[in-house]
Amino acid sequence: MGHDVRSPRGPRCIALVGPFQSGKTTLLEAILARTGAIPRAGSVDAGTSVGDASPEARRHKMGVGLSAATTSFMGDSYTFIDCPGSVEFAHDMRAAIPAVDAAVVVCEADERKLPQLQIIMRELEDLGIPRFLFLNKIDRANKRIRETLATLQPASRIPLVLRQIPIWNGDLIAGFVDLALERAFVYREHKASEVVTLQGGDLDREKEARFSMLEKLADHDDALMEQLLEDVPPPRDAVFDDLARELREGLICPVLLGSAMRENGVLRLLKALRHEAPGVAETAKRLKASSPKDALGYVFKTVHLQHGGKLSLMRLLAGHLDDGATLQSSSGESGRVSGISAVTCNHDTKRSSAEAGDTVALGKLDTVKTGDTLSGGKTAPPALVRVEPWPPVLSLALSATDRKDDVKLGQALLRLNEEDPSLTMIHNSQTHDIVLWGQGEMHLRVALERLRERFGVNVRSHPPTIGYQETIRKSITQRGRHKKQSGGHGQFGDVVLEVKPMPRGGGFEFHEKVVGGAVPRNYIGAVEEGVVDGLLRGPLGFPVIDVQVTLTDGSYHSVDSSDLAFRTAARIGVSEALPQCQPVLLEPIHVVEIVCPTEATAKINAILSGRRGQILGFDTREGWPGWDRVRAMMPEAEIGELIVELRSATAGAGSFTRQFDRMAEVIGRAADQIIAAHRVAA
Repeated sequence: MGHDVRSPRGPRCIALVGPFQSGKTTLLEAILARTGAIPRAGSVDAGTSVGDASPEARRHKMGVGLSAATTSFMGDSYTFIDCPGSVEFAHDMRAAIPAVDAAVVVCEADERKLPQLQIIMRELEDLGIPRFLFLNKIDRANKRIRETLATLQPASRIPLVLRQIPIWNGDLIAGFVDLALERAFVYREHKASEVVTLQGGDLDREKEARFSMLEKLADHDDALMEQLLEDVPPPRDAVFDDLARELREGLICPVLLGSAMRENGVLRLLKALRHEAPGVAETAKRLKASSPKDALGYVFKTVHLQHGGKLSLMRLLAGHLDDGATLQSSSGESGRVSGISAVTCNHDTKRSSAEAGDTVALGKLDTVKTGDTLSGGKTAPPALVRVEPWPPVLSLALSATDRKDDVKLGQALLRLNEEDPSLTMIHNSQTHDIVLWGQGEMHLRVALERLRERFGVNVRSHPPTIGYQETIRKSITQRGRHKKQSGGHGQFGDVVLEVKPMPRGGGFEFHEKVVGGAVPRNYIGAVEEGVVDGLLRGPLGFPVIDVQVTLTDGSYHSVDSSDLAFRTAARIGVSEALPQCQPVLLEPIHVVEIVCPTEATAKINAILSGRRGQILGFDTREGWPGWDRVRAMMPEAEIGELIVELRSATAGAGSFTRQFDRMAEVIGRAADQIIAAHRVAA
């Protein structure tokens, strides 16, 4: 830009974010190549990129976790965090962005990706993170830049302000005009752009576009507004100061153009970051970190290396940190740093210390988790950030292929959860499944690949067992009798049980109305246990609920009766009563709330209807222009792969939450099919 608006503000940390396949990793390669950190830019397709370097990312040719690389530009240090674009892996982005100084939102002129762009912009807006929009793949543009800007504007709550306009050569973009600098540049592939003189129509377009940019800046600068009204050209330094101030205050989002694949527009982006993005002191202030004398950092990612142990990626927000220092965590744990590494491209460089602004990897902090705030002081610091994972939307039941790997599987799942808190594990006590919950089909597929390749655990997976239950419609009185003689003391228990249906949601009740000591009081607890045993598996093959059982009579033997005998008699009585009580199958019903772009709402309604969903209504999504919220009742069995259809219908942007509502009867052919399938599986 030819001049320095601000003095260097320490090592900077910049997030590269944007919709799936918008070119973030390619932009990182271009930045690293342009700044000399790597000899030449790698390629995602060829599997030679610094970002997306994990085996899973290489295999699927997409970001499945964040990558960090440090480089220097004009004497300043920058760490770029390349965040996955898919909504399924968004937690890595959401955990990392609170501690960055600014974000570069990489996008393209593709209307279909607008909902994904809106989700990302909303995260940045809610956290108050300064952001640039880098309009990538400009060499493929088939629209005028103002049309593109009008298309993208609904994704942002604040004005998108053009910093550059393209220079056209026929239908091709040959370069750009920097509206703040008032200079024109012609692209040269894999080289710095060449300055050219503007003339004719290009000069007229530049003057019009620059005035439009200045008008938007003047909305927040009275002096600039006066200059524009009086037709006085504002000083260039004042324009740069306004751009920097309004970016940092969240009043504007500057838009820059380029082609990461051709390394076009990269140097202008770097210069904008250098002059306009805030530094670590302002980031710490945004996070409301008091001015500590001690080291203060935020852990945004945890990684388990196959041979290097646990690494905690941290942004140091204040102070100085030495290797070997003891750190207190906001979760109440403490640990001693065993190794500090700079995150530099494909290798880690050991260093003895870190300064405020540095992004580093800390070794062997076994008790520290992603999202923790760390302090070098003597007391645990308050948490600067709390990032809760989005509710999971898809699940798989897992078991180790080899039973001797059960313990290994449990440990591997815990490590996976440490690396990615948006994966959750639940042990279903009713079905005995270990259920892995995630953010979508690819999210779970990558988790299984990591279990196999990184942790050496082969697993079988299948859809989780649906929590079917059964109940009864009719009352009955049934005797249960257990008599066994096998030499010495025998076994004798005799009970009369009254079995009745209860209202839905009534649960289970046990009563006794025994008179005259027909069943001694010391055996009544055993009778209740036997009744519970009998309800674990009803005549249809499922647990029985909403039943009241009353012990009304029975008999005992002074020698042969025992707790076990009465427990067995009660189980026999219940098991013989239930088939006569008109058993009926119940399935769990959930309230499902879907958020989706408005243009997809009709498709969503059709999907819900096709999955036995009862639509309760829909409304606009509050605070989200162009989005709807649809509510429906759905059987749990139909929710299984709902997210796959939902994402397909919404270009990857839609999602849902679910909440159990009630158990409902299933009758007819549907019930017969469920019961038959359960018997085959058993």
